[in-house]
Amino acid sequence: MSSGESSQFMTLGELPRMAVPDSPPALTRKPRASGRGYGRWHLDTKVETEEEGWLLTYLDVITLMLVMMVVMLSFAGPPGGTKAPDKQVANSPTAEPAQAAAGNTIVPPVPLPISLPHSSNPTGNGSGQPENPVAKLKLDTLGSNIQVVNIDDVIRFRISSELLFASASAVLNPAARPVLDELVTVFKAQPDMRLVVEGHTDSSPISSERFPSNWELSSARAAAVARYLSEQGVAPQRLQASGYADTRPMAAPWNPVDRAVNRRVELTMETPKAQSPT
Repeated sequence: MSSGESSQFMTLGELPRMAVPDSPPALTRKPRASGRGYGRWHLDTKVETEEEGWLLTYLDVITLMLVMMVVMLSFAGPPGGTKAPDKQVANSPTAEPAQAAAGNTIVPPVPLPISLPHSSNPTGNGSGQPENPVAKLKLDTLGSNIQVVNIDDVIRFRISSELLFASASAVLNPAARPVLDELVTVFKAQPDMRLVVEGHTDSSPISSERFPSNWELSSARAAAVARYLSEQGVAPQRLQASGYADTRPMAAPWNPVDRAVNRRVELTMETPKAQSPT
């Protein structure tokens, strides 16, 4: 190779390298140590990277600002000022005393207007249910010979047989009719309740042409009371009469007083049993 060609080759190698943005690593020509006038092209292994430290700092600042905003909103409370306390209506005609927002002073009770619902039933008890006719029953006029027992939906009336019948008889006494008339008023006021009349005797045996035993006597007395109720306007479909003789005593038959307790007629009002849906 001539000296002119060598000089021209070096002139091309000495041309300035143009920087191309976002280009792969530039090729550089390094002269060889052998003393020849040309060198070999080599790749520059050092890759320039863009500094991104400022981006992390910026994200940290944004995060801190969001946290401070949340804390400030939590202390500020809901918009519109202090929340008014919920209004509560008590069962009493006056409101509960409340504390004022400033000074913690006690506010005196303020009467609340009460609107009473109009009831179409003047005889009701105010709860929408008809008044229990047993409450109107004049128990004082019945004397000590009748006992009223009210258990859940069953009302039982116990009347001594001495008030209703004579000894060994199933014919009502005249004094029994006013007592039964008081009960007829209660029975008519509850037309949906079933009536069960039960006759009971003591353990003293009886043997007569009409009543060979206490079974016939107790059944006849229950039938007599049921017949009288039917004559006074109680629906006969509601009535049921049964005699139990001395099988259901209330007291031990050791003395005349206890035997008199066992001689009784019981009238039971029962609500109709709810039928299961089909």
